[in-house]
Parts: sequence; structure tokens; C-alpha cells
Amino acid sequence: MPIDMDAQTEQANHAFSEALSNELFPAASTSSSSTSHSYLSSPVRSPVRHSASSSSLNSLSGGTTIVSTSSPHQHQVHHTASSPHRPPQTPSRKRILTFDSPSSRSRQGQVFGNEGVPLNASRGLESPRHEVYNTSPIRESTQDVLLSSRRSIRPVAKTPFKVLDAPDLMDDFYLNLVDWSSTNVLAVGLASCVYLWSANTSKVIKLCDLQGDNVSGVAWERNGATLAVGTHQGKIHIYDTEAVRVVRTYENHSSRVGALAWSFSSSLPLNAGFQSTGNTTATLTSGSRDRTIVHRDLRAPEECYRRLTGHRQEICGLKWNAEGTHLASGGNDNKLLVWDASWTGGGGRGGGRRSRTTSTTSAASTTTAPTMMESGSNIDDCQPLWKFHDHQAAVKAIAWSPHATGLLASGGGTQDKTIRTWNVANGVLVNWLDTGSQVCNLTWSKTTNEIVSTHGYSSTKAQHQVCIWRYPSMDTTATLAGHTCRVLYLAMSPDGETIVTGAGDETLRFWHAFPKAKSTEKKEGIVDYLGREDLIR
Repeated sequence: MPIDMDAQTEQANHAFSEALSNELFPAASTSSSSTSHSYLSSPVRSPVRHSASSSSLNSLSGGTTIVSTSSPHQHQVHHTASSPHRPPQTPSRKRILTFDSPSSRSRQGQVFGNEGVPLNASRGLESPRHEVYNTSPIRESTQDVLLSSRRSIRPVAKTPFKVLDAPDLMDDFYLNLVDWSSTNVLAVGLASCVYLWSANTSKVIKLCDLQGDNVSGVAWERNGATLAVGTHQGKIHIYDTEAVRVVRTYENHSSRVGALAWSFSSSLPLNAGFQSTGNTTATLTSGSRDRTIVHRDLRAPEECYRRLTGHRQEICGLKWNAEGTHLASGGNDNKLLVWDASWTGGGGRGGGRRSRTTSTTSAASTTTAPTMMESGSNIDDCQPLWKFHDHQAAVKAIAWSPHATGLLASGGGTQDKTIRTWNVANGVLVNWLDTGSQVCNLTWSKTTNEIVSTHGYSSTKAQHQVCIWRYPSMDTTATLAGHTCRVLYLAMSPDGETIVTGAGDETLRFWHAFPKAKSTEKKEGIVDYLGREDLIR
């Protein structure tokens, strides 16, 4: 991970390094560059026709070989570095009143380098770019490097435009306490309370106080009016934020619920006879410390759910893709699992179990596959579509690309420090990057093909940073610093221009990270650009 490096600094350092190498090692830089001209690297500043001043040639040529030609059929070769001083020699044939053009002189007087390649063969003296006319203290090839066109780099503000104080924001890697709704409202879990901050008005309201229980996760439903709140006691409360009341409470977990995700696909199966309860059509998925994943449809009775078991330790990351066809889950067992929404009895597409590390496929199950919401079902034999074992630490950071179908990004904890991208269509690792620091969160930009990552512990690199990476090159666009503790929480505004980060230093910081979406009008609910520090409660 770069310490204080962004794309502009990286590009400037590369140009300086290339220019310095060209000045110090001209021969090496010339031979390695396909665009540079070999004659520019010669220490001889002009071609020589006659050897009348052999002593001066020794000082100019610096060990090169000079060929002096007095006629088209007669050549004299002088090794100036090894030959002693020679007196002037009379040419064997004189040309009187014969015109000699600069181009012919350049062909007659050749200066050869160590490999026998003519250094001034590319151009003659008639070229205004010849080294003999260069009045700059640096070589012309170095000037070409410094004056060459640069890739356009998007500027990113390095300081947050707004900072909110968030007392009691827990410094716990396994929790997910910040989420941003489609109606531009930020939900934050602080100890036993949940607060809502409106980005339009900067007003703060207290949604709930659990009294005796602490918040472990929050997640907005797509409509922006329904909020799911997970607790340390294993409960999940569904709130109507407009009416500020609890709609439903689930108690399907035996331990804290730190990961919550909504699926917005209308194709998910539903048991016959269950009617919709209002305009909410999403399925809520929760991951717990009890190592299970539970699915619920808010249209179904409270006792209806589907349980999946595949992780051996706490589940700390859950994400549905935009189409609602695949669910990615990450756990403290260092595993990343991808589940198919078809939920066939044998697991995986076509009833087969797939694993990237073993690449084995079991026979399809002949048992009847249960529906998505079967009353009280506990399907332990439902296997994931893919199991990825490449990470060496807990996988909390998970994000699906909005730009490419089936592209999944994941990040590992302190002992792993890598960001990896996967193609879930074939289970192939597409790309990976060692960031040098604990990866706490990931999200894709909505307006550009870039990834945001937040970081924590690091033994060798700068800590507590927010990084923006260009995909697929994974070059650094910007590095944002300001937090003094692990940056554990990350959310993006509905317009995709702003991100908010939260850390154990009990602050929420808002950053202008991305440009406006192209060919789209400015959305309502743009973040209030106040520069002052406010209190979240």
C-alpha cells in the first residue's frame, strides 16, 4: 500500500526515474527504449570527416570508433581510445570545388557505439533536433521523456469535506454499523442505539435504544424506508423508519448478527399462500457468530426461513449481487463462499458442488429441492456453488462489480492483506493485489471502474487509510488519510459521488471520491456540503 502516494505522484516519480536513468545510463536507456533515437545518446556531439585533430577526437569520442572516409571506396579506421596521438595526414585524393551536402557528410562520417551500431545514422545535421544544436543541459531524449503526453488523472480531494462525531462507535472488525439509504439517510449503530442522519437536512433522529443489548449490524432495504438491525443477542429487528417503529423481530440466531444483506430479485421463490405485507418485496439474509446464514422473506410468516451452513467460524461479510442470483459470504474461517439463489438440494448449479481449490464436482442429487422459504427448514446439505480458500485471514470485505456481471471482489484481514477478484461464472481468480495492510471494507464505484478499500493494521505500511484503485490495473488513484484507528466502516451515497468512512476513533468522515455519473441528471438528495464538525447524536 502506498504511504502517501496517489496516481499523480506515482506518474511523476516514474517520469523522473526514466529521465534520470536516461541521463546517467544513456546507452542502456537507448537500447531498452523503442521510441528513443540512438544517436542522441552518443557523447560525440558532431560527425567527424577527417582525422586532422586526433587528440581532440580522443577527448570527444570517449572510446567510440570513428570511421573517416575520404572517398566512396576508401576507408580509414581509427581507434581513438587505444591509439596514440597521430600527426595530421594528407588525404589520398582531394576534391576541389565539389559540393558536399550535410546529408552526405552525415553518411560519410559515422560514429559507432560499443555494439558497432552507427549512433548518428538516424538523422543528419539537417535535422533541427540533432544533438549538435541542443542548447539544453539535458539530452534531447530526456526532454522527450519530460515533455511526452501524460495520462489524464482524475483529481481527488485528500481531506474530508465533513466530519461527524460518533461517540461509542465500536472498534470491532466483525461488525457492520454504517449504511447509507437510497433516500440519502445514513444509519449508524452506536452502542445500544441506532441514529439516522439526513444528508439533505443534517438532522439527526434517534431510531431506537435496545436497552440491555448492543447493535452489531445495520442494513437498509432498497426502498430506503425499512432498516434491519442486528444485535449481539442474535435478534434482528425490522424498523419502519418513517413511522419510527418496529415492524417485526426475528430470533433465529443464537449469537450476535454482524452481517446483513438484502436481495432485490423478484424471481426468488415464495411458498404458496403467503401474501405480501405492504410494498416490501426483498429477502433479508443474515450471518451470525453461530456460523449459520439465514434467509427470510418479509412477505412470509415469521417462522418461515431457510438456513445454510458452510462456514466453520463467524460470518462477517454478506453481499447479494445486483441481479439477486448469487450470494457471497465471508467468514472468520478465511473462506469465501458463493451461493446460487436456486438453492438446489445438491447445491450449486445443476445440483453439483464446486470448489476452486479441488475443482471437483459431485453427482447431482436426486432429492426434491426445497423451496426458498420452507417453514422451519434447516438445510445442512445445501452446498455453495464455489468455495474459495485463497485468503489467509478473515474475509469481511466483499463487493460485487456493477460494471461486469459475475465479478466479485474480496479482501482479507491482517494475515492476508490482499484484494482478490473472482469470476463466479467459472470460479477463476481474475486478479489479486497485496495491499500491505488489513482490508476492512470494499465497495465498487457506481460512476467509474474503480474500487474503494479501507484498511487497518499493518506492520510495515501506513495504517488506517482509504485507497481508491483503478480496475483492472489496480493502480492507485488516491490515498486518503485522516483516521487514527482502523477504518472499519464504509458506505456510499446513492448518487455514487461520496463515501463515508467510520473508525474506532469515533468519527465519520465524508469524502468526495468519484465524479458525477455520465449522461445522467443530478439526483435529488445531494449531500449537504457543510465543512463544520457536527455531532451524530
